[in-house]
Amino acid sequence: MEIQGYQMPEDLYYEKNHYWVRIEGDILIMGMDDFAQKMAGDVVFVKIPFAGKKLKAGKKFAQVESGKWLGKVYAPINGELIEGNKALEADPALINQDCYETGWMYKIKPADMSEVENLIHGAEAIEKWLLADIEKYKED
Repeated sequence: MEIQGYQMPEDLYYEKNHYWVRIEGDILIMGMDDFAQKMAGDVVFVKIPFAGKKLKAGKKFAQVESGKWLGKVYAPINGELIEGNKALEADPALINQDCYETGWMYKIKPADMSEVENLIHGAEAIEKWLLADIEKYKED
C-alpha cells in the first residue's frame, strides 16, 4: 500500500526504526523500508555481521551509512543472524533501487517465531505508525 508516496507492503512486519521483516518458512528476511531508504538518501555502506551472531530484540547489531546519515540496525526479534546479503557489500545502492526484494539485508533464524506478532503489522497499524513518523521527521 502507498502512504504519502511511501510504498509499505501490508503483508510485511515492521520494526519501529523502519526495518521490515518477511516470514519465509522458519526464517525471517529483513531489510530497510521505503521510508527509511528515502530519508537516508543514497546508501553507501551496509555492515554485514558474521553469520551465527546472536540477536537480541531492540539491540543494535549492524549499521548502514548514506552520504548524509549513519544509521543503526536493530534486531526486530531475538534470534540468530544466519546470512547477510553479500551483494550489498559491492552495491549498497540496491537498497535504494529495490528495498523489498534485491535490497534485502539479513536472514534471521528466530528464537521464537511468535515474537513477530510484537512488530507493526496490518494496514491500519502501519498507516498510523508511518503517518506519525512522517509528521515527526517533518519537524526535525
